Amino acid sequence: MATPHESPSDKRWLPLEANPDVMNQFLWGLGLPPAEFECFDAYRFEDELLEMVPKPVPAVLFLFPITPQEERIQQETYMKEPSSNVYFMKQTVGNACGTIALLHALGNIRSHGCRVHADGSYLHRFFKSTSNMDPLRITHSNSLLNSLWLLNVIENL
Repeated sequence: MATPHESPSDKRWLPLEANPDVMNQFLWGLGLPPAEFECFDAYRFEDELLEMVPKPVPAVLFLFPITPQEERIQQETYMKEPSSNVYFMKQTVGNACGTIALLHALGNIRSHGCRVHADGSYLHRFFKSTSNMDPLRITHSNSLLNSLWLLNVIENL
């Protein structure tokens, strides 16, 4: 957790490797059932290669490096009022892009009726309490991002 003199952006997490096996261990560590949630690689976008990915596909993580110019454009076009149909939080913790991407995926498939947590679980309380928050407010709230529970899941991968 951040000390009183440390801003959220000064915090750093252990990065999640862009590897389905690591991401699966993270998801399962959050309490998601392995029989229902599993990550797979899609190597290219040709139909025959996409057919190799098990169905259904409730979410896709697209990984690519961001240049300083792209970051500047993103900051200039950052929506102050996100759509109520999209779950989004601003990443302010270093090395957290994989973790935040998976939380975005879970938050968004949840809004389409996919059950990603047991009632009363930590994830249930987190998504319920943050579903109507501003993206930056989610990050600064004393919630999942400051959670020792989440950090423990990440560090035990």
